[in-house]
Formats: sequence, structure tokens, C-alpha cells
Amino acid sequence: MSGLRLALFAALFIPGLLETGDLHRDHRVQARFDDALRRESDALVEMADDAVRGRAVPTDFVLEWRNDFFKAQPGTFVPFTISFTAPPGVSDRALLYIRVESRSISARAARTFAYETIFPIRIDRGAGERLSVTRGFAVPAGRYRAVLALRELADGGSSDPPRKAGVLLQDLTVPDFWTGELATSTIMLANDVERLDRPVPTDELDEDPYVVGSSRIHVTRDRTFARNRELIVAFLIYNPSFAPDKNFDLQVDYHLYRKEAREKGDQAIAANPPARSGERYVTRTTPQRFNPSMMGPQYDPSAGTPLLAGQGILLSGFEPGEYRLGITVTDLLSRKTLTRDVIFTVAGS
Repeated sequence: MSGLRLALFAALFIPGLLETGDLHRDHRVQARFDDALRRESDALVEMADDAVRGRAVPTDFVLEWRNDFFKAQPGTFVPFTISFTAPPGVSDRALLYIRVESRSISARAARTFAYETIFPIRIDRGAGERLSVTRGFAVPAGRYRAVLALRELADGGSSDPPRKAGVLLQDLTVPDFWTGELATSTIMLANDVERLDRPVPTDELDEDPYVVGSSRIHVTRDRTFARNRELIVAFLIYNPSFAPDKNFDLQVDYHLYRKEAREKGDQAIAANPPARSGERYVTRTTPQRFNPSMMGPQYDPSAGTPLLAGQGILLSGFEPGEYRLGITVTDLLSRKTLTRDVIFTVAGS
């Protein structure tokens, strides 16, 4: 972070540091800021260490974590979202510390982390409202633990009350997409899949992690949808088989089932795959196909470029209840298949 960016950070998040004048000339401003940021950072690291050791930690912020998994070069990319509710009386400035530790003893002993960052956030909503922060990191496949510490910044007064803070530990099992086997990313529910005019620079993807090629996936944590909503599903397909001439052929089928006990004697609707116990088959959408004629000559399966699959399903014709979207990916060349499920609820209008 450059000196100017540090000074701008000071102006935004540590009041009182600009009283001495020109940021470019007054090195005392920079020194005071560096010292203040170091103390704030040390406090967050200490809270994170206390949580790992099982000691008592603040719980003013109740942090929630959700993440997805993408194939990356190298390893696996983990986009994640941290959500929390602003407690009453909290400052509008806070500092968030995140680190990702390998669960191997040797890595912990060496105090080397797979990922570590600290950055300021604005708390621009009232008490009781949810806020979220989205970032991403890349690591090799394996077992990890994410450690998060969030603490509000002081207002600078001599009588500042104790700072509100919160800590979260989150275990992660990161999959390996580099086995050569047919695979998919996490199945994501989204509010929208936005087409971009230009690609996002690689060095900015950690702050915009749901950009895939020329698309940005606006993921949602909702699993309950009103009947006037559209269910949007998005995911990436990896490692299709291909012939020497680079021919490939994939089909994705989407079948919908409703959780509902059948009355004795009711006939089950024939479907492939069939409904499971305790559910009824509802409908299917038109199969999605990926092959050279559909993707065009610019797509090269041998380059490892993923295929972005997905479906938008209008829910206006669905009765309220719990549903399962069953997704089947079939590699028509190798005859390999894999299945994925998405559980969601349609609420009454």
C-alpha cells in the first residue's frame, strides 16, 4: 500500500490525523498512522490467536461465512462472503483481519499462513441490518481453517467505550479439481449473471471473486424465493473429455421435484432420474448442450477453460413448498455422469 493510500486510509478511518496539514510533506502524519494501524492490527491478530487457543473472545459481531470452490491455476480458488449484523451503537468504521491456516501441524508451528489480509470496512447500515464483505483466495487442495477477527475503530476520544468486536473460526475442506475427472464448481444460486464489457484484471479478482471470464455471478445466500422471483442457478464444468480433433459433447439436465408425501395408491410420475422417497416429480427444463457447434471455434477444451452452465426458472407456476433441483451432467463422449442437488423453498405470494 503506497504512502498516499495509507494517508487516505488515515483520513477515512482514523480521525484527527490530518490536523497537521499537507499529506505529501508531513511525515509525522504518516508515522502516526503507521503506529495506529500497527496497534489495531496487533489487537486483531491477538484476538484471532485467542480464538485458535480456545480462549474467550468478543461476540458483539456474530460473523457468518459462506464460500464456493472454483478451479484455479494453480490449486483451487475460494470466493467467500462474510456476513454480520451491526450491533447497536457501533462505529461506522471497522477493521477486518482474515487468515487461512493449513490444518497440518508443521504449517501452524512455522506461523506461515496460506492467506492473510487485513482491510478496513464501512458499516453503513443501522443496527440490526445485515452487511456482507466478499473476497477470494487461492490455495492447494487440502484441509484448512479460516480465522476472522472484526473490530470497530475508535472515534479518537479519550472516553471511548470498549470496542465492539467478533471472531469466527471456519473449517474448510478444499477439493482438488486437477485430477482430470469430470467435475463442477459449487452450485450457486444467484440474483443475476451479469455480462461484462471488459475482463476484470487478474490482480483484482480477490476483491471481485465471482467474475468468471466475461460474466459476474451475483450470488445470493437466500434459499427461499417468492413466486414472483426467478430461480437462477450457475456453476462451472471442468475436465470434459475431448477427441484428438478437440471435439467434445456435454449435456446438462435439470429436473425439479417437490417435497411431498404421496397418498397411498397414488401413481408416481415417470421420470429419469425418478423422484426420491417423500417427493414428487414436477417438471424438467430443456437440456443444455455444450459442443463445438454450440460454443464456437474460439472454445478450446484442451486449454482447461471451464464451461459456465446455468438455468433461470420462473417460479410463478410453482406451489409453495420445498423443492429439489436435480442436476445431471453427462459427458457424451466418455459416458461419465455426475449429479448435483439444490434445495430451495418457494414461499406463498
